[in-house]
Amino acid sequence: MQLLENLTRQTEGFLQKAVSEWQMLPPEALSAQASAAQWSAAQCLEHLNIYGRYYLPAIEKAIRAAGQKRNRPVEKFRSGWLGDYFVQLMRPKPDGYLKSKMKSPKNAVPAQHPDPRAMLAEFIDQQETMLKLLDAAASVNLNRVRIPISIAPWLRLKLGDTFLFMTAHIERHLLQAERAIPLQR
Repeated sequence: MQLLENLTRQTEGFLQKAVSEWQMLPPEALSAQASAAQWSAAQCLEHLNIYGRYYLPAIEKAIRAAGQKRNRPVEKFRSGWLGDYFVQLMRPKPDGYLKSKMKSPKNAVPAQHPDPRAMLAEFIDQQETMLKLLDAAASVNLNRVRIPISIAPWLRLKLGDTFLFMTAHIERHLLQAERAIPLQR
């Protein structure tokens, strides 16, 4: 399915940046903050890891359950109105700038000084998990499998929308992290 192929390519890009660029940086570069009001790259990674800790197990559980019900894949994914709204809200513009600033929920605000190496290692692990889940998702119906959202678990997005939201969210915060890293490369 084209959607899963695109999301896999995008996730591989995130993983490549983390492994080939950011692992080579000194921890101080990942911890640098332009101002007290702006997150460091390590804080951006921790924020993404917080979401990954919720969504990755939820996705894995939903895919496993769908597989047991013999949920068959479909040729085309159709985004739901709520999922599309969240994805469009999160996705950066083509020039890399954000459409709107957003305040993170309290449970997703990173620590003031997270361990940059630990945050990067967890982020890399999560991207590898995401690639496995994208592969596993090819065997289920992305329109029927539903994932509860972190801020309101009674709301459930289609699996395809959840993947789209997660990659837009990751892209958003990797751009933010990139801007936070001092130019010492």
